[in-house]
Amino acid sequence: MTSHSPTPSTFRFTASSPSPAAAHPRRRLAHRSYLHRLRWLSPSPNYTANSGLLPRRVDIIMASLQDIVVSAAVNLGSALAFLIAFAILRLQPVNDRVYFPKWYLKGIRGSPSHSRGPVTKFVNLDWRMYIRFLNWMPQALRMPEPELVEHAGLDSVAYIRIYLLGLKIFVPIAVLAFIILVPVNFTGDMLDRIEDLTYSNIDKLSISNIPHGSNRFWAHIVMAYVFTFWTFYMLHKEYRNIMTMRLEFLANADRRPDQFSVLVRNVPLDPDESVSDYVEHFFRVNHPDHYLLHRVVYNANKLAKLVDEKKRSKNWLTYYENKYERYPAIRPTTKTGFCGLWGARVDAIDYYTSEIQKLSEQELAERERVECDPKAILPAAFVSFRSRWGAAVCAQTQQSSDPTIWLTEWAPEPTDVYWANLAIPYVELNIRRLLMAVAFFFLVFFFMVPIAFVQSIANIDGIQRAFPFLKKFVKAFIQGVLPGLLLKICLLLVPLVLMTMSKIEGFTSFSSLERRTARKYHLFILVNVFLGSIITGTAFQQLYKLLHQSATEYQYISVCKPAQKQGAH
Repeated sequence: MTSHSPTPSTFRFTASSPSPAAAHPRRRLAHRSYLHRLRWLSPSPNYTANSGLLPRRVDIIMASLQDIVVSAAVNLGSALAFLIAFAILRLQPVNDRVYFPKWYLKGIRGSPSHSRGPVTKFVNLDWRMYIRFLNWMPQALRMPEPELVEHAGLDSVAYIRIYLLGLKIFVPIAVLAFIILVPVNFTGDMLDRIEDLTYSNIDKLSISNIPHGSNRFWAHIVMAYVFTFWTFYMLHKEYRNIMTMRLEFLANADRRPDQFSVLVRNVPLDPDESVSDYVEHFFRVNHPDHYLLHRVVYNANKLAKLVDEKKRSKNWLTYYENKYERYPAIRPTTKTGFCGLWGARVDAIDYYTSEIQKLSEQELAERERVECDPKAILPAAFVSFRSRWGAAVCAQTQQSSDPTIWLTEWAPEPTDVYWANLAIPYVELNIRRLLMAVAFFFLVFFFMVPIAFVQSIANIDGIQRAFPFLKKFVKAFIQGVLPGLLLKICLLLVPLVLMTMSKIEGFTSFSSLERRTARKYHLFILVNVFLGSIITGTAFQQLYKLLHQSATEYQYISVCKPAQKQGAH
């Protein structure tokens, strides 16, 4: 039997002489329990049911210290590179409006590109700014939360608190693990008991160094409960703080029309009244003390296109007016063709002024046509109330004995409305959601095929067999970085597909579409990446061995792939 030389992640017993564990039944049983508890890979076509011996070759595939170091170095290096790039880009005058939009809206910051030279209006040449380009981080962390909410918004405060929550949870856990669990594992002797086993000191830090049935496992059980309860306590405390901050933010925020409004869908048709009259009659009868007014929804796609085109023309007019203010000696010009690429060259300010006037006339005519066309009215309306309490009661209660009509929900903000889904009937809405649930199941299931293919390619054993000349550093890079990188490439199009599915489901606001997409993506990642990428990478190896082993032999399978799991992270 030919064999390769042992490596730091491989050991084997040969058939020429029985192993020390095989010489004694109790040691043999303990060794098998050890392999099963570790869930190491046991590719044993050489293991026979009647031989009474241990497997003639047991390969253990583990992530070595070099693999972990390379993976950590790549991830930390890329994170540091992105942080430095962000810190440098925010100092450039050309990006000032991108990184400080609220300051411009409040009028407390002016454009730094004015009154500058041709280079300094794009690039910051002040070397002193680059010396302290990371000073904003401790300043942001030291800033009181109310001031930070006023300065950057509640979302920014919640984002910072997420990172602080991670430190509050994992730093004490890491300290306890190094003080209690690491000495307990390191002082074990399970790995020393097994002869012909090559391992490193990092292997002795794991639970695999504790003998079977040892009282040392109580330390792991107790620490598991401690870590769990500590995590639950910190999550409960943080959620309570965030909830309090959110309520204070909403109480102190300016009143908005959507806080007093309700979206009503599936308004039934009445042969004696129009949709608008029917909505007003219904809410005056059922909510007489709180109803204020309503606006029905029109099918005005052409009008919306005119409004968008007018908005783009206004933006171009503002751009050319600002350009003319900076350089009054040169009158800006543009071409009238597609995207300004061809056509007659005309004065840009005069051209867009006339375009805006023409579009305003077309918009007014289309608006009058839509309002006079009864077929353009959709069975949906926005109803406003005199108080938030009245709007809340209407949004959270059933308005009719028939649950398929007069459907109410909180009205989204005007800029958040997804108009295409406002007039979907109730039955069609449920059919859409059922079909999308089935489609999502098949998407998750069949996406395991490319995930499995990627993980089989990224498997280090297959790569080493194909390219035996790979050096250790390249091997460590492939083992620790390549699987995760290939997974991210495969997952680039998934959010777009999930967003399209959410739109088909009929949600009425962009925020609800994003929440629905995020939930689906979380479940997709959980099933495919956490489960699929770990299991399928090893499944191909096991299938190959099962297909090529003798019918008189069977295989003892106890599989776990730490390397695959590391790549998925």
